[in-house]
Order: sequence, then structure tokens, then C-alpha cells
Amino acid sequence: MSTDLSAGRSRYSAVAMTFHWMIAALIITNVALAWTANALPRQDAAGLMAWHKTFGVTVLLLSLGRLAWRLSHKPPPFNPHMKAWERWLAHTVHWGFYVLMIGMPLTGWALVSASPLIKVYPIDMYGLFHWPALGPLANLPPAEMKAAHETWKEVHHLLAKILVYGLIPLHILGALKHQFLDKDNELGRMIPFLKAPN
Repeated sequence: MSTDLSAGRSRYSAVAMTFHWMIAALIITNVALAWTANALPRQDAAGLMAWHKTFGVTVLLLSLGRLAWRLSHKPPPFNPHMKAWERWLAHTVHWGFYVLMIGMPLTGWALVSASPLIKVYPIDMYGLFHWPALGPLANLPPAEMKAAHETWKEVHHLLAKILVYGLIPLHILGALKHQFLDKDNELGRMIPFLKAPN
């Protein structure tokens, strides 16, 4: 996340805000789709999982764009009243999100590629084109493909747990602490209609 203007600006840019909220909405939707699909019979869950895959690839592309923007545009500085441990935790959570926003779609792509079903149900990108399978995984012998599928599935689920039960709660609680306990208008850095920090 970043700004177009000076390093002294306290609010993120419109581009950074757009990336943030689009990715957040897609991740929340994808978590809801996965949870709902897991509670349904396989035949009923197929349609939901098709959208889960589509949104996952979209998150990957948006996250790569967001990372490129972040690396090329300096973000607004932290509030000078933040303690050293708060700055360290904010940096850790921030870069942890990048690892998971890119790692989760990649592992999801790997696990669906390592399945014979990818040839029957390719990843459909909004009816425009099919996202390609990862060739080395899609062409494995059956026994190796099954083992690879299970491995990538376990990694994908582990990353999902870290995101849902770790980083997202930390991120939300940190933002609420700054906004309502510290009263430093931290949410205004990323929400355009709120007051930005001074």
C-alpha cells in the first residue's frame, strides 16, 4: 500500500485503497464460499468451488499488482506516537498478508492442477477464457498426481488457517485499537470518508 504524493501524506492513495478493498472483499467472499461448499454434498459444492477458483486467481493477479505498486510508491509514514513494537507488528502483519495473498492462490492453483478434474473442469475466468493448469502437475502419473494434490491441499488449508485465525484478526484488532482506544484516526489512512491522521 502506498501514496502517489509526498512521504508526509497521512492517507493512502486511491490506487492503494482500491487494491486493499477489492482484495479484502474477494478474500472474505472466498472464505465464505469455501466454508459453505465444505458443508454441502460434492455435486452441490461444485458451482461454489468454481467461483472460489476464479476469485482465487483474481486475488493472485490483484496482489501482484498491489505488491508492484507498494514497491514503487512510498507509503504514508506511521503515526509518530506508535511504539516500536507496534511498528514491528504492523510491518510483520503487512508483509505476512503479501505472503498469504500470493501464496494461497498459488497453492490453490497447484492443488487443482494436480487433479484429473482440471481437464474436465478448467478454471473459468468469468466466461472469458480458461486459466491454464500448471503443466508439470497436470501431467503427473496418477499416483504421483494424487500425492501432489494432497500435499498442496494441506499447505493451502494451513495458509488459510493462518490468514483467517491469525493475520485477519490481528489486522482488524490493531486498526480498532488505534481508532477507538488511541484515537489517532488510523482508519482514516485507508477509508476515504473518515478523518485522516494529522
